[in-house]
Amino acid sequence: MSTSTWIRRSHRWVSIAFTLTVIANFVAMSQGRGAPPPWITYAPLLPLALLLLSGLYLFALPYFSRHRILRSPQCSVGDQEAPLA
Repeated sequence: MSTSTWIRRSHRWVSIAFTLTVIANFVAMSQGRGAPPPWITYAPLLPLALLLLSGLYLFALPYFSRHRILRSPQCSVGDQEAPLA
């Protein structure tokens, strides 16, 4: 399994974990027993940070792969995109 496939798959599972921690946070706040414990309040932050990192990687992946394709020696001169003026 390639790195991008592994990151894409883990990004999906981390998004599920993030959603569950946010739901748990709302349920704890709706109980009406004062402020929820800090571990429930701050629980979504770790999955959110992982989602940020993996999402930025997945966002930039097509741009880096296109750059690699354009720079590869197998491409002819006509395969490259015209410069934007």
